[in-house]
Amino acid sequence: MRKTLLGSLYLSLAASIWGGMYVVVKVVVDVVPPLELVWLRYCIAIIALLVIGVVTKQSWRIQKRDWLLIIMIGFIGNTISIVTQEIGTMLATAQLGAIITATTPAFIVVFARFILKEKITLKKAFSILLATCGVLIIVGNAHVDSSMQLGGLSLLIAALTWSLMSVLIKRVPKHYSQIVVTSYAIIVAIVLLTPITVIRLPELDFQAMMHPSIFGGLLYLGVISTACGFILWNRGLQLLNASSGGIFFFFQPIVGTFLGWLLLDEQLGFTFWIGTFLIFIGVLLVIREE
Repeated sequence: MRKTLLGSLYLSLAASIWGGMYVVVKVVVDVVPPLELVWLRYCIAIIALLVIGVVTKQSWRIQKRDWLLIIMIGFIGNTISIVTQEIGTMLATAQLGAIITATTPAFIVVFARFILKEKITLKKAFSILLATCGVLIIVGNAHVDSSMQLGGLSLLIAALTWSLMSVLIKRVPKHYSQIVVTSYAIIVAIVLLTPITVIRLPELDFQAMMHPSIFGGLLYLGVISTACGFILWNRGLQLLNASSGGIFFFFQPIVGTFLGWLLLDEQLGFTFWIGTFLIFIGVLLVIREE
């Protein structure tokens, strides 16, 4: 039971941190374009992770047979998923993004069934259905026109690749530190993104980036959202079944919507509380089953 509660706490914190990330991105993306923003947050994150790893005296050795898995996690989750998420968020509405994001736990269940042979129980399926309904109630009806189809497709790719990455993490041997695994996966993403972004860096407005709100936002995205968020998410998935852990992803739209109301003066109606209630019921069903 302690293992279940600890894993639930890690996943809830990670998803909540990422919910706050959307408010920060809305401010920072006006100065730093999406692709450069992903690269910069990873550069900041890897510095933080290396400092944490050295201070805590982590072992950085990885067995040869496990390198391919870690490279796949970095390529699929840290590169394709995050880049397509940023592009999709730029091209589509926040409502559409929240709805497509809500498909992530369902994809995790499917991938976990085929890759990890995890059983899809009736209670688990019902909990995902409840939480999905909660998200749909919170974000309302998104009106999608043809100009947003590319953004919707990009967000769908992001949801699929994030789900696959979340399942692949379960294949990483548990004796490896999540600080080390996260660091190597982010290094893979930096190596892949550098050739594309380095030629565009001179175009950035570095003076505007030094403004406290932008610089502070970059630090949040790099240290808190990326370094801490990925470590918490990966560690939480190690403690729970992948299909059960995925439902905690629903905390992301809850926190994002609430902070949008609190900090950006976005509307928050009674449906938010109904949807939040359904999501919490779904999460509690998963914890009880675990």
